[in-house]
Amino acid sequence: MASTTKYIFVTGGVTSSLGKGIIAASLAKLLQSQGYRVTIQKLDPYINVDPGTLNPYEHGECYVTEDGAETDLDLGHYERFLNVPTSQANNVTTGRIYQSVIQKERRGEFLGKTVQVVPHITDEIKHRVQILGKSGDYDIVITEIGGTVGDIESLPYIEAVRQLRWDLGENNGIVIHLTLVPYLSAAGELKTKPTQHSVKTLMESGVQADVLVCRTEHHLSSDLRRKLALFCNVKENAVIQSIDASTIYDVPNLMLEEGLDKVVLEKLALKSKTPDITKWNQFLKRHKNPKTEVTIGLIGKYVELQDSYKSILEAFIHAGAENEVKVIVESIHSEYLNSDNIKLKLGHLDGVLVAPGFGERGIEGKIDAVRYVRENNIPFLGICLGMQMAVIEFARNVLGIIDADSTEMNPKTEHAVIDLMEEQKNITDKGGTMRLGAWACNLKLGSKVRDIYKDENINERHRHRYEFNGEYKDQIEKAGMLATGLNPDTGLVEIVEIPSHPWFVGVQYHPEYRSTVAEPHPLFVAFVKAALNNKNKNKGVSMAQN
Repeated sequence: MASTTKYIFVTGGVTSSLGKGIIAASLAKLLQSQGYRVTIQKLDPYINVDPGTLNPYEHGECYVTEDGAETDLDLGHYERFLNVPTSQANNVTTGRIYQSVIQKERRGEFLGKTVQVVPHITDEIKHRVQILGKSGDYDIVITEIGGTVGDIESLPYIEAVRQLRWDLGENNGIVIHLTLVPYLSAAGELKTKPTQHSVKTLMESGVQADVLVCRTEHHLSSDLRRKLALFCNVKENAVIQSIDASTIYDVPNLMLEEGLDKVVLEKLALKSKTPDITKWNQFLKRHKNPKTEVTIGLIGKYVELQDSYKSILEAFIHAGAENEVKVIVESIHSEYLNSDNIKLKLGHLDGVLVAPGFGERGIEGKIDAVRYVRENNIPFLGICLGMQMAVIEFARNVLGIIDADSTEMNPKTEHAVIDLMEEQKNITDKGGTMRLGAWACNLKLGSKVRDIYKDENINERHRHRYEFNGEYKDQIEKAGMLATGLNPDTGLVEIVEIPSHPWFVGVQYHPEYRSTVAEPHPLFVAFVKAALNNKNKNKGVSMAQN
């Protein structure tokens, strides 16, 4: 029986980090803009069940979905481009595949048969790929396969794709192969041989690429495209150039110019029309033509790897465009911040964001940063651990509770203003056991956040084990830090702010996960605006002094 949902598989060759996720998201945007219901999923070859236990230096940020899945950061790109929430079904790892098959074996579901990679593992992969398609919610499912063709880890996925193309029938499943066409400066030319070998490796697994997307630093000539088409067994119009772009948000337009959407829809036997990406281009115009700029400090523990804070950085791009401002993010390692250098590091900033994280390394630097911005009226946004550090700093330096701390950093502290959540106290497993996903929050009338959200009830995504200790709430509020966002069921403090400060907000949740091109997050928009106001105010003071 013919499938009603069409499937596109995106594989990578030659090298990793070519941008399969951005190509997949850009194609999805173009198809969505033609009226098709599209989603994207990521198949990751690593054996971790999910990236939740991975150090950010290993894999970048861990992205959290509405339904509480800890997933690959590429799902953030999918949501930011499509403005459609992803879910548990959008990210599958080898660990999850094997875990599921082994559980079935333990239950006796294979009737005593020997469990093997083929057919049992490949069948599980095929099942996971088709969950979204069989939901009836999507016309097209794009599946990005992590890693590089030829990797041992990727072989079961490639085999599953081979089988699926057979199962789905003609025009229902195609393969896009993203590859590198390197430029050799000594020879002064682009070389196609790595791409040829990559396609050959894919064909040895029984999979023929339908479309080649070629990452390159230089334009592909028509002769070179013909050569690639001939030796890689694809049509010439299916050789798509993906030249380096100044921003990832240029890629949909570049793919539109190359006709990627047209050739894909033709191969899927679907109708093609001109995509309506007017709103996308309006965002892009504002992003590329800012009227001014602000400098915001990002205080974190993993700043050496920008992908550790990917969603935060992208949220600043969205909020910057909304304010017609270029946001210059200055990454500052909290481990090297102290009272001696704090003014030098933070004094020139228009705003400061203290980032999320785990563990005690760099904590005192974050607390010093919070104190400096609080005392010097610099706009402040604290996210998750950043909010907790704001509470600790306030308790220490305003309430005078010198040893105020979090039990995460100091389990024996006598003043745990931040403490392990009650439901977390008997949990021993680390993976997937935090407070995850979207939770409700009520915003207090008259608060800054109520004005920002223009709503009294919100839902935001969480990823934490520790919380504001309610025993200190009255004491802290009397001193001037207000709990302005509360969970309606548990009373958990989700938001704190200091009304006497120009702009001081700490949130227990992760607003960055919900910021998209179409809907920049209101908290980031307001924070960037506050930073701009702070800059203009300081400029006015400076001019008056002169």
